[in-house]
Amino acid sequence: MKTSVFILIFFFTQLSAQEKIMVWPKGQMPNSKGLSLKTEEKEGRIVQIKETELFAFLPPKEERKQMAVIVIPGGGYYKLTYDLGGFQIAKWLNTQGISAFVLNYRLPTSPDLKQKEIAPLQDIQAAIKYLRKNAAQYGIAPEQIGVIGTSAGGHLAATVSNISTDYTELKGDWENFSTVPDFAILVSPVIDLGEFAHIGSRNSLLGENASPEKIKEYSMQNRVTEKTPPTILFHAQNDKTVPVMNSILYYEAMLKNKVKGAMFIFPEGEHKIGITNKSELTDNWKKLCSDWLKMIGNK
Repeated sequence: MKTSVFILIFFFTQLSAQEKIMVWPKGQMPNSKGLSLKTEEKEGRIVQIKETELFAFLPPKEERKQMAVIVIPGGGYYKLTYDLGGFQIAKWLNTQGISAFVLNYRLPTSPDLKQKEIAPLQDIQAAIKYLRKNAAQYGIAPEQIGVIGTSAGGHLAATVSNISTDYTELKGDWENFSTVPDFAILVSPVIDLGEFAHIGSRNSLLGENASPEKIKEYSMQNRVTEKTPPTILFHAQNDKTVPVMNSILYYEAMLKNKVKGAMFIFPEGEHKIGITNKSELTDNWKKLCSDWLKMIGNK
């Protein structure tokens, strides 16, 4: 009996996450003090990561579209909700024929970092470069690689959408690939680190004594330009964790800069918009997102 259970678990794991990718070439992970850390998990959340990881979730080849999405879990920049905000979203994307890659990024609370606030950005930039460089291997198009982020993962998705400076320090042919995604999906995103901030995310990313200048710099509504990729936002009006004004401020900045996209605010959903939702109305975010992805994929 135990053997059968083990085989089933092993099969499910293999089917779900077909490949674990180490994003950084060996010895080239920047912004590290060289500490030997262990990946630590508490209550189903990763609280410390040894090394940046990217988990590949691929639809069957006969169903696979050329589009790919990097899934960025949330967790307030001090933990990673890699299942609810990662693997489950990736599996749903697979049902749409879209390849998904879940990024377990270095948390800015890590003792190994020299400069805490840029580590998550470095990791998502490297992940985008990796997929563009190896697109043929996964049957995807290098010009159809987007990001989806929930909560603090939404902040990181918005950050990589708007900061084009390459912080990866990767040389050679790596320099030929852009770090900016082709589109972004932001779900209950942390955007503002000022008046409407999720304080935990701000403190983890910038520290408790961040200057007004640094807060403004990392409030992503201030970084939107006409070069920001097409973006769709989803938020609940009754979200008490990350106020809905975060999405509204970002969408207003998109309008001012003529960035293509959409925003949907649901009356219910709190800070729990995901693959399973209590409200049937809120659950429609998946259909809206799927239709939007089809629209931008056909252009």
